Amino acid sequence: MVDHAQQLADRVWQRYDRKARLIRYSVLLATLMLVFWAVRDIDIFWPWVWDAPNQISGLAGRMWPPSSAGLSNILNALLETVHIATLATFLTIFLALPVAYIAAQNTTPNRACLWLGRFILVSSRSVNTIIWALLFVAIFGPGVLAGILAIVFRSIGFIGKLMGEAIEEIDRRPVEAMEATGATKAKVVAYAIVPQVMPAFFAIVILRWDINIRESTVLGLVGAGGIGVILQGAIDTFAWPTVATILMAIIVLVLLGEAITSLLRRKVL
Repeated sequence: MVDHAQQLADRVWQRYDRKARLIRYSVLLATLMLVFWAVRDIDIFWPWVWDAPNQISGLAGRMWPPSSAGLSNILNALLETVHIATLATFLTIFLALPVAYIAAQNTTPNRACLWLGRFILVSSRSVNTIIWALLFVAIFGPGVLAGILAIVFRSIGFIGKLMGEAIEEIDRRPVEAMEATGATKAKVVAYAIVPQVMPAFFAIVILRWDINIRESTVLGLVGAGGIGVILQGAIDTFAWPTVATILMAIIVLVLLGEAITSLLRRKVL
């Protein structure tokens, strides 16, 4: 008994046994091989990579100091960007909530509606905002309308999915109690489901508005309105001091949006 206890005391503790270490090293080796394959396959022109610090310093020198010329146009474009994000978020609410309702397993009318709702949510999230913007610019022409619709179609998947999950997590007892009294479907939704998901609804909408502001800043690069239009024009004409001013304005806008959303979360939630 003493010898056995001494053998246990002399053993060196190891976090992983031999099999676990072999699996970990195999996964690490496979990951490194995938990374090497991906880097080799994308055909990077390495001389440009090594020269990037010189290019960055040269570009920074051309951008400094920022130019105040056209500041009023920049501020108007920033305001337009906020309008795009706000209107798109507002419109998304009316489109995403019905989709969330039929995409939730505990509220969908039938299996066909369930899969229809989930197809809409997946389709919306699968296409990037820029792709939606390119599509709507081709349909409606350049301008704010294309940007709003691009944000709307992208936001449906985000708000609809999170709201659908919130609906699926509600307490079923109030719903069953109202159904037992013979309440209509509309009353069950209004008085048993909506009160339970309202905190999640406000949190999701506020978060999506913040995201939409960020995404609206780049829509102008494809002609969909906002500050990106002026940014693209400044880059095309090599007006680097103006580019610096626009980038600083975008950063300030994003920071203000983050501050506002944080304040709204504390007030509402």
